Amino acid sequence: MKSALKLQLDEARLMARAALAKAQEIGVLETVCITDEGGFPLALERMDGARVTGPQIAWNKAFTAAGHKRSTHLFNTAPNGPALPGNEAFGIQWSFEGKFAVFVGGFPIVVNGEVVGGVGLSGGNGEQDTACGLAALQALKDALAAAGHEVLVQADIKK
Repeated sequence: MKSALKLQLDEARLMARAALAKAQEIGVLETVCITDEGGFPLALERMDGARVTGPQIAWNKAFTAAGHKRSTHLFNTAPNGPALPGNEAFGIQWSFEGKFAVFVGGFPIVVNGEVVGGVGLSGGNGEQDTACGLAALQALKDALAAAGHEVLVQADIKK
């Protein structure tokens, strides 16, 4: 039997606050979703004035990142992105009733080498969504450092 780390609500809220603080700092209206390892939301917040489509898109990105254990943009990054035409997973974005996101803004949450959840952003361009996602991961890293846990903070994550 293996022991597993579980992302807690307080940690998800901390990550969401960090992502939204970064969004405010860079002047973009974002929605952020933090999910557990199964892709189910723990925290979902939309900034005042952010697009009404943001919550579903952010959840889709977090769901995909957690469930498939990779940053969502890696699915369509040339030349070997598996979701690109002619590659092995072309069409995967239609899986899970269209919930599978293959564009920038979703990142797995990796603690001590294990995927414990996902973070998804919607509202900015790719660079802005990435900055907000990295801010969320950094906040978790800072919070867990004293306990000796390592959190992966980078844009290109594939576990």
